[in-house]
Amino acid sequence: MPAAPDSPVNGAPAVPAAGRAARDDACPGALRLHTADDGPLARVRIPGGLLTTRQIRVPADAADDLGDGRLDLTSRGNLQLRGLRAPDAATALAGRLAAAGLLPSYAHERARNVVASPLSGLDGHGYADVSRWVRELDALLCASPAAAGLSGRFLFALDDGRGDVAALGADVTVIARPDRARAELRLAGTPVAHVPVADAPRWALRAAEAFLTLAAGHPARAWRLADVDPTGARTAQLLPLADVPPRDGPADPSPGHRTGPRLGGLAQPGGGTWVLSAGAPLGRVTARAWRVLAEVAGAAAGQVRVTPWRGVVVPGVPADEAPEALRRLAGAGFLTGEDSPWRGVTACAGRPGCAKSLADVRADAEAAVRAEAAGPGHPLLPVHFSGCERNCGRPDGARVDVMATADGHYRVTTGGTGARAATSTAARELPAAVATARRTTPPPPRTTT
Repeated sequence: MPAAPDSPVNGAPAVPAAGRAARDDACPGALRLHTADDGPLARVRIPGGLLTTRQIRVPADAADDLGDGRLDLTSRGNLQLRGLRAPDAATALAGRLAAAGLLPSYAHERARNVVASPLSGLDGHGYADVSRWVRELDALLCASPAAAGLSGRFLFALDDGRGDVAALGADVTVIARPDRARAELRLAGTPVAHVPVADAPRWALRAAEAFLTLAAGHPARAWRLADVDPTGARTAQLLPLADVPPRDGPADPSPGHRTGPRLGGLAQPGGGTWVLSAGAPLGRVTARAWRVLAEVAGAAAGQVRVTPWRGVVVPGVPADEAPEALRRLAGAGFLTGEDSPWRGVTACAGRPGCAKSLADVRADAEAAVRAEAAGPGHPLLPVHFSGCERNCGRPDGARVDVMATADGHYRVTTGGTGARAATSTAARELPAAVATARRTTPPPPRTTT
């Protein structure tokens, strides 16, 4: 089990020497808040996006009582609260999270960055139910003093073999294999070993601890594996792999870019229940909408999985109740169909939340999306709106990039991952420019499950 919370908010254990440089990164957490223009911001790590019945409502209540009444879903399946008003917001939030089991170790709260295949164990696909890996890796992380030195940027990915989260550029990736006995361990995307399925979380942790050994001797700040070891070769040499079967034959195929579960309902194997998939427009929902989600989940299996594609998955919904549950989610503001023009639309915080932003990109994104008319046979390329050149929150993969510039215009860049063409567009002309760009660039491959 994860360690119990080990200190008050203002007295967390000292970071091990090997990780001090990494801990200087600016990633916020639930204890270390980020000061944004709209108030302090907290990021709550949700390993694997897994929330239980008693945990689902806690972030919504905290957003209402302590923040601006909204929740942001991040590209790592975590949750953010903005505009935290109370002077003791960090202490109050930490107490609520700890009581719900969402803060098992104060020392490790920013190190618990774990993404996992959202539909694993639910739809009959994949070679393992990685939710067990998520729980075991989280417990191992919280029990490792060294792991407290991982930066808030370091990422683990646990993929059940379908290739969805393996495409997200994690530092340490574990992928279930067709033989169901072994898993492939990848470091910075490079395959290094096949490990026993039962020991996969332990090897993921050992890889992270090996990275910290390398980072301790690195002259510059090393937040992620690629900072010190782009191919993972040096980290692999530090792993005690003598008792691990070598990777036999070629590496497993590399996954392509994925866009996550399809929105809507999917019958679960065995009949009788559905799994529902819904998205959050621009990755943001109200606390009220989140409570509707909690009610839908509570009437089903009592679980929610937050996805790295700024969405949620609700398993175990009785088949005869699924259509009404989808209507309730849609009425609360969630996206529940693939034909929505909001599908694949992301944006940074923009004004007024970010002082560096050159525009209110969310308002301009909403105006652009309202002009869309997506539907069957008219796939739209994903699009990301940024308020400056930092491109915060931009997902990987082919997409249209829309970036605000200092002259009050937007630079719209198209062309996928190869040669790219950019044009300058006035804000009033942005809806037409974005609509054209999303249709003239071929969409990336996507999962069908």
